[in-house]
Amino acid sequence: MECNFGQTPQIGGKFEHVVPPPNLFTLYQAAGVRGRYPLDVCVKGDAGGARDWTALGAGTIVRNPQTAALGETMELKGAVALVTGGSEGIGRGIAEALKAEGSVVTITGRRENVLRHAAEQIGVEFIAGDVGSEPDAVRTVAAVIEKHGRLDILVNNAGYGVSKPLIEMELEDLTGVYRTNVFGAFLMAREAARHFVKQGSGELINISSTSGLKGGRGSTAYSSSKFALRGMTECWRDELRRHNVRVMLVNPSEVITGFASKVGREQAISEKKLRPEEIAVAIIGALKVDNRGFIPEFSVFATNPF
Repeated sequence: MECNFGQTPQIGGKFEHVVPPPNLFTLYQAAGVRGRYPLDVCVKGDAGGARDWTALGAGTIVRNPQTAALGETMELKGAVALVTGGSEGIGRGIAEALKAEGSVVTITGRRENVLRHAAEQIGVEFIAGDVGSEPDAVRTVAAVIEKHGRLDILVNNAGYGVSKPLIEMELEDLTGVYRTNVFGAFLMAREAARHFVKQGSGELINISSTSGLKGGRGSTAYSSSKFALRGMTECWRDELRRHNVRVMLVNPSEVITGFASKVGREQAISEKKLRPEEIAVAIIGALKVDNRGFIPEFSVFATNPF
C-alpha cells in the first residue's frame, strides 16, 4: 500500500519513505516538535530535506527512529527488530522488551515448534532457521526486509556452549560452538550490515558474556568463541560507525536461564542472580541513548549474588 497526499494512513498499511507535506514539516521543525505528528495526510517521497517517515496508525505519523536528526533520542516504537535465539532465555527477554516498546519484532531459532510457541506467547513474528547456515541467514534477513521494508535492529543472541576440559575435547566440540557463536553471528551481521549501509542507519547488538573477558576451566569452546565475537565487534564498530550504524557488545554475567544445563553445568537458583529482564532493560537503555553517541560495550553483573 502506498500513502499518497490527502490519504489517511490505515493501521497495518505498509508505507515507505513517507514524510509530511513540506509546509507542515517546516512548521513542526520550526516549533521544535519531535515524536508524534498528528497529521491526517501524508506524501510519498522526499520533502524539504525530511526523509523516511513511517505511518503507524490512522491519522498519525511517527518519525522513523533510525533517520532522526542528530540530537534526538531513538524512538523504538515502530522500529523493525530481529532477535536471533529469541525463543528462550536472554533472547526471549530482549524480544519481550522490544515488543513492549512498540517495536516490530521477529525472533529466530532452529526448533520451529518451540519458536512458534514463544512467538505466539510474546506476540511477535518468527522465522525458523539456523544462523550458522549461510542460506538460512541470508533468507532470514531478506525475509524481514521484504516484509517490513527495512531493518533497524539486529540482536545477535543465538549461542550455546560445551563444558569440557581440554584433554577431553573433540574438534567437533569446538567447531560446533564456533558455527553458531562466531560464524552465525558473522553471517547475520553481514547480511544486516549490507542493509544498514544502504539505509544509512542501524543498530547491531552482539550478546557476548563475561566469559569473553576472562576464561575459565572447562570453557575453552564457549569462552574463546566469545573472545572472537568481541574481536569481530570491534572491527565492525570501526567499519560501520561511518554509516551511522551503532555496534554494541553486551557481556552478561551469570543469568538464570536453561543455558547451564545444556552445557552440562549445575546452576544454583537464587533470587539474587540476574534474570533475562535485567539484560533486556540494559539494552533498551543503550538503544535510547541520544543517537549522536552510543555505548560500545557494557557488562551486566548481579549486585550481590553471594
